[in-house]
Amino acid sequence: MTRRTRIVLKGSAWFLCLLPLLVLLYRGFTDGLGANPISYATNWLGQWTFRLLLVSLALTPLRIVTGLVWPVRLRRLVGLFAFFYAGLHFLVWILVDHFFNWDQMLADLVKRRYITIGALALILLIPPAITSTNGMMERLGGTAWRRLHRLVYLVGVLAALHFLWLAKGFRPDAVLYAAILAVLLGVRALDTLRRRLRRRSARVTRTAPA
Repeated sequence: MTRRTRIVLKGSAWFLCLLPLLVLLYRGFTDGLGANPISYATNWLGQWTFRLLLVSLALTPLRIVTGLVWPVRLRRLVGLFAFFYAGLHFLVWILVDHFFNWDQMLADLVKRRYITIGALALILLIPPAITSTNGMMERLGGTAWRRLHRLVYLVGVLAALHFLWLAKGFRPDAVLYAAILAVLLGVRALDTLRRRLRRRSARVTRTAPA
């Protein structure tokens, strides 16, 4: 892949990841947020957090299935945008919805399980986000860095539960996102099992008597 191609690819990814925020801002300035603008903004940012998280989790399975390498180059960028939208989602809840009413926020965290699980998902996203640089990878070491970033799989599960529990009644989109997550994690699990079996077979071959 040439340098120009990488620039175009990352530039396109930046634009597409920022587009939901630009759409939200446009609707805000044109009174297009409906009868409850706070709820609209909160739900919009939350949905795009989960969508971008799913995209970031899909890039490695895409490489596994297709053999393409370039999608993995975007994994870190899309993952950081997922964290960015999660932060905005949380800030709207704190600053606009509750306006620093800590007692009410604490009560919501205790009583509403979807808020509790959502806050936990955001907290678990922080370590992968702040250690996403090449410098942090070198400091932690490749093995420790990869183990830390596996928290994203748990975050995906928590995000799916957050979305499912938030829904009042059956919501097809929530079920669809959970199913997509299950498929993505399944592809990763099968690939991990395949590689372990291959390594075990190679060890057996090396130790077998001539």
